[in-house]
Amino acid sequence: MLHKTWQNDQTIKTVKCIHTNAEKFVVNKVLTEGKTYEVKNETDEFYFIIDNSGKVGGFYKDYFEEV
Repeated sequence: MLHKTWQNDQTIKTVKCIHTNAEKFVVNKVLTEGKTYEVKNETDEFYFIIDNSGKVGGFYKDYFEEV
């Protein structure tokens, strides 16, 4: 249940969205190219960020570059 506290957790790092060209999912509604996001948690494959909806979402790392 750790994911329920991520929104209030300390930011690990900041990443910048470099594209929203997803093969399977529609991410351009919750991510904006060129915008920076705060990473709340990460795994080998995903960043968990507060997206444009104001909620924590998990996204593939290839959408971002570290700032």
